[in-house]
Amino acid sequence: MAKRLSNSVPAPKLAATWDAWPYRIGCPVWGCKEWAGQIYPTGTQSENFLSWYSRLMPTVEGNSTFYSVPGPEVFRKWADSAADGFQFCFKFPRSISHDHQLSHCQALTKEWLARLEILKAAGRLGPTFLQLAPSFSSRSFPQLQEFLEQLPRDWPWAVEVRHRDWFDGDVWETRLNRLLSDLGIDRVIFDSRPLNAMAPSDEAEAASQVRKPKVPLRVETTARRPMVRLIGRNDLREVTDYWDEWAERIAHWIHEGLEPWVFTHAPDDAFAPMLVHALHQRIQTRLSRLPSLPTLDQVIAKEAESNPPSGKLTQLRLFP
Repeated sequence: MAKRLSNSVPAPKLAATWDAWPYRIGCPVWGCKEWAGQIYPTGTQSENFLSWYSRLMPTVEGNSTFYSVPGPEVFRKWADSAADGFQFCFKFPRSISHDHQLSHCQALTKEWLARLEILKAAGRLGPTFLQLAPSFSSRSFPQLQEFLEQLPRDWPWAVEVRHRDWFDGDVWETRLNRLLSDLGIDRVIFDSRPLNAMAPSDEAEAASQVRKPKVPLRVETTARRPMVRLIGRNDLREVTDYWDEWAERIAHWIHEGLEPWVFTHAPDDAFAPMLVHALHQRIQTRLSRLPSLPTLDQVIAKEAESNPPSGKLTQLRLFP
């Protein structure tokens, strides 16, 4: 485990190699103080969390923009802080998806696209996903179609639906999938089965079982970048069977030339990286050429090698 010997831990400078990866996997956030010693060296300041995270994982599901969209200077800072090849998957603001339900929100959408353009120009833009409100039903199909048709065609998008109309296995589900397929947009695959497979073990799991939707699982792909949001549990042993199932499916997609984007949620964010590594290792057993995710110790060691004279990381040593 890497331990801090100085009072200041700088942001890493080492380049990452994510561009060569055939798929992306990550956590729902990049900042969690419980990840000290696992994702960032102990003592790392919060402004450097992203720099460290982006060298250990190739993407992140950015849910914070659902609640509030920061100014362009923040997006520029995020783009500058992230490692080369790292890409963000931000969620549409709720002001567009929930408050306006995709109608009469041209100004809000224009502002949102301008923020995303900053990431696109920097090569940091992954699939941006539109999570529709639970009340957004088939009656609003015209609004959905009009809205999606106005989005830039050459940007990656994904749509997550929650109303039961879109899971009817018949008319409306077919229309939705056809629309997304025609536009080259992925349908978000949401799996909360692992979370709800048994009674909660703690308060965090109990709260998640109440908060997370229990929509039917759909695994059909509508475009080239299937986005999977897996809602796990805090104890890895309780999701193993599901992780094996998903590893098989993800490996098959990669073999077929698709580029999956996978995010593992834990009721307590402290356990999310563990779920990421467990799933990635299972995918590796099915794809022998898939590289391992780097560890914090490996990144620190490489930083020390590449910046021996001035890098503060030379004051860090590795403990077995």
